[in-house]
Amino acid sequence: MRKFLALAFGLGALASGLSSAALANDELVKMTEDPKVWAMQSGNYANHRYSSLNEINKENVGKLQVAWTFSTGVLRGHEGGPLIFGDTMYVHTPFPNTVYALDLSKEGTIKWRYEPKQDPNVIPVMCCDTVNRGVAYGDGKIILHQADTTVVALDAKTGQVVWSVKNGDPSKGETGTATPLVVKDKVLIGISGGEFGVRGHMTAYNLADGKLVWRGYSMGPDSDTLMDPEKTTHLGKAVGKDSGTSTWEGDQWKIGGGTTWGWFSYDPKLNLVFYGTGNPSTWNPSQRPGDNAWSMTIFARDADTGMAKWVYQMTPHDEWDFDGVNEMILVDDFDVNGTKHQALVHFDRNGLAYTMDRETGELLVAEKYDPAVNWTAGVDMDRNSKNYGRPAVVAKYSTQHNGEDTNTTGVCPAALGTKDQQPAAFDPGSKLFFVPTNHVCMDYEPFRVSYTAGQPYVGATLSMYPAPGSHGGMGNFIAWDAGKGEIVWSKPEQFSVWSGALATAGGVVFYGTLEGYLKAVDPKDGKELYKFKTPSGIIGNVTTYEYDGKQYVAVLSGIGGWAGIGLAAGLTDPQAGLGAVGGYASLSNYTALGGQLTVFAIPD
Repeated sequence: MRKFLALAFGLGALASGLSSAALANDELVKMTEDPKVWAMQSGNYANHRYSSLNEINKENVGKLQVAWTFSTGVLRGHEGGPLIFGDTMYVHTPFPNTVYALDLSKEGTIKWRYEPKQDPNVIPVMCCDTVNRGVAYGDGKIILHQADTTVVALDAKTGQVVWSVKNGDPSKGETGTATPLVVKDKVLIGISGGEFGVRGHMTAYNLADGKLVWRGYSMGPDSDTLMDPEKTTHLGKAVGKDSGTSTWEGDQWKIGGGTTWGWFSYDPKLNLVFYGTGNPSTWNPSQRPGDNAWSMTIFARDADTGMAKWVYQMTPHDEWDFDGVNEMILVDDFDVNGTKHQALVHFDRNGLAYTMDRETGELLVAEKYDPAVNWTAGVDMDRNSKNYGRPAVVAKYSTQHNGEDTNTTGVCPAALGTKDQQPAAFDPGSKLFFVPTNHVCMDYEPFRVSYTAGQPYVGATLSMYPAPGSHGGMGNFIAWDAGKGEIVWSKPEQFSVWSGALATAGGVVFYGTLEGYLKAVDPKDGKELYKFKTPSGIIGNVTTYEYDGKQYVAVLSGIGGWAGIGLAAGLTDPQAGLGAVGGYASLSNYTALGGQLTVFAIPD
């Protein structure tokens, strides 16, 4: 087996060496370099969410007006955002995952629509609302990952199905919420369902016909995780044989969680795909002794073979549901302590912001990006320490230390993290990151639970509330210096900022709020320059594009997601929605259900 893995890894390294930006999906690469279009959910492979358009700028953004709107016809949480190129905008919805192609020359007239027929029984096994984070594009195809895990390739011009493939089994709790990523001739897709004992994986399918190319699991033997025990590294050291099973008790890894429902990024020069894995199953840490590798882990995988080059586990033996799936933002020649790095920046649910060398997996910075974070005293950065790279857990806030059936109170952040999936933005000019955050703490009581396929496998009761002794709200929108690991400025918000941010060359940063406001702020100090109340709470990601010589800003409204699950699903028990219903109960005083795309522009 070792010889086989070494050979496979060697072939992966060879493929990586031969790879270059020119060998990537040429059309898609060129589209991401054109500021007039928005061709992938994160704007580009590096997840920058930045646009060089500047018609809308600091001086005139206050004049923004609604240009046109479009109702999606769905009332659940609308995450992600539209894709825009040519004269067409592609808009998706939560379950039932309808896709619309809208004609920009006719203010959003429908060119075609795709309405998948899915079994509604998938809805009860979707953890935190029936969200979908958007479609992808590649080689004339729109790629959709449906709730029932079906991956569908649609002809971008007609909406006709080109191919479809099943990525999981909803009867076991496996669902689809993440956006795909098209890399060269492949479609990369993850899986959701960590609260149902699903074993996470990243899978690559052929873009041309949907055939499976490779699948790398989050945990399991080396043949499943696609790791070479001698060449795959963790903080510079070889991981060793079957590292994906050795920190689990017995066969627990088979229902280990570590799902992959977040955002993916890609470095064409290194030919590496970067993503994070989620929480280990169950939420009761006493039932799964050990570090539970490789849950809560950043993976760097070869795009051609899936072989893992390096990994880094951020929260070993998770005790709080701090999923590690948030986006990896790639920055070239980034200065850390006077040395330039090909950097990876990641704002984790656990409240720590990480800056790493993405080529080697070296840990450069790990600091709290919300002062309220208290479960850890910080990460051990001493390379000679046996605990190098591990967070020091504060016993008072350790649900493992306090034990089953004990309510651990005042843990910050709450399970939904200092930031959940809502992606940050990076400004290549100022080198600052603009981060939508949660300012929420929790009480957490674990209890013993047994596994049954297709049934919730949680084992904890939660309550959530604003961080005590602070501004009284549940969110902040911050600017972050990833080289120093410092907050540059912080703008308080009444509720968590659950919208993806957008930075622009016009000197404006956009984001949305749970009350439904689209806001524009000054990147230098966070001063508010503009706000507009859309019909429903915003958990979608702000995008911008140019059509017919004019710049537009677009965002999906539609309250829901984990923070808005009470409204989205009609829940009233304060502990429902894994504690979010009680924490965000007052949100119903500010917004209501709705699914709408709103497009803004400066009037002529």
